[in-house]
Amino acid sequence: MYIHRHAEETVKNISKMFGAVLVTGPRQVGKTTLLKRIAENFRYVTLDDPIMLQSARDEPGTFFKNAPPPVFVDEIQYAPNLFPYIKMIIDSEHKKGQFYMSGSQRFVMMKNVTESLAGRLGFIELLGLSLREINGVVFDDPFIPTEEYYEGRKKDLKEISYKEIWNTIFKGSMPQVYAEKDVDWTVFYGSYVKTYIERDVRDLTQVGDESKFLKFMTVLAACTGQLLNLASVARDVNISGPTAERWLSILQTSQVVYLLQPYHNNLIKRAVKTPKIYFLDTGLAAYLTKWNTSEVMQNGAMAGAFFETFVIAEVIKSYLNKGKDIPLFFYRDKDMNEIDLLILQNQTLHPIEIKKHADPGKKDISAFRILDKIPGIKRGQGGVVCMYDSLITLHGEDKVIPVNYL
Repeated sequence: MYIHRHAEETVKNISKMFGAVLVTGPRQVGKTTLLKRIAENFRYVTLDDPIMLQSARDEPGTFFKNAPPPVFVDEIQYAPNLFPYIKMIIDSEHKKGQFYMSGSQRFVMMKNVTESLAGRLGFIELLGLSLREINGVVFDDPFIPTEEYYEGRKKDLKEISYKEIWNTIFKGSMPQVYAEKDVDWTVFYGSYVKTYIERDVRDLTQVGDESKFLKFMTVLAACTGQLLNLASVARDVNISGPTAERWLSILQTSQVVYLLQPYHNNLIKRAVKTPKIYFLDTGLAAYLTKWNTSEVMQNGAMAGAFFETFVIAEVIKSYLNKGKDIPLFFYRDKDMNEIDLLILQNQTLHPIEIKKHADPGKKDISAFRILDKIPGIKRGQGGVVCMYDSLITLHGEDKVIPVNYL
C-alpha cells in the first residue's frame, strides 16, 4: 500500500528548476518508493546491485551511455565519482529534471555535490511518515502558530484520539510499519538497527566496537528531549570524548538524531548554549529504550520526553517536506526559564510549549514573557501543543493547540 507523501509536490517542483534532484534521508523512510512513483517512466538503476556499482565506480565515463537520462539512480552515495559526469550531461543538454537520485549519508554526498553540481541540483531531505501523512491529511503547509495557519489547517483536520497519538509515537514513522499489516514491530526495529550499524555506520567510519556503538545509541535514546551532555554519555558507554563526538556526528549525518540549537545572542547573557537532542523516529527510540507497548510508554517516566520528541519531529517534517529551512530553536537560561520551541519567521519569534497533558494553563506559557525583554526581537503568536481536543485562546494571542493541528 502506497502512502501519499507531502514531499511529492516539492520534488516535482524542484525538478522543473534543476537538471538533477537529490532526495536524502535515513534508511527505509521511503526515498526509493517516492522517487519511483514520480519517475515511473525513468530508467531505474540501483547501486545496491553489485554489478551496477562496479560499473559506476570503474567506468563512470560510460555509465550513463548504458543508462542514459532521464534516469533514477538509487543509493548514489556509493559512487560519488558519477557527479562530474552528471554535471557534463546537464551542461551539454540543458534539460531540467533529467536525473533523480536518492541516498543516505547526507554530508558525505553534499561535499561531492557542492564541488560538482553547484547550481545544477535541487536537494530535499525526507524523514519518516508525518502524522498528517499517516492520517491522509492533504494540507502540507509548515507549522506556524498563526491565525492564517489555523484557518488553513482546520479545513483538513482529522480527529485523532489520545490512544491513536500514543500508538503512533510508539510505532514510529517508518512507512513499512504502516503499509504492511503483519509487520512485527520488535523484529522490524531489531533488523533496522542491525542493518544501520552494519551498512551505514561502517560506510561512514570505522567503528571498532559495534556493541558499544549500539549502547551509545541506546544511552542517547534515553536522553531524547534533554540537553545534550556528551561527556556524561561518553562515561556511560566507556568511550573517549572524541569518539563520542565522532559517533554523534554519524547519527546526525544519517539523520537518526537532530540537535535543536538554543536561541541566544550577544544581548542575552544568561542563555544556555548547549543543544537539545531529539531522535527523529520515536519508534526507534522506544525500541532502543525497551518500551514494549504504547500503554506502558504513555504512563512511564519518559512519557513527556517522548511526546516532546514526537512534536519536534512533526514540526521538522512539516518544513522539510516543503523543502524549507528549519527555523527552529529553544530557549533556556541559567534562571531555569525555558521555552520548548521557538519558530523564527521574519524576525519574529513564535514560542511553543509542549505538554503531554490535556489541561494546559497560563503557567505553561509564563516563560514567554522573557522574549519581550530581548531587544530587536518581536514576539509573535504562540501556544501550548498538547492533548486537548479544541483550539482555544489561552491568553492574549497564545492558544491551546491540539496535537492534530500540527
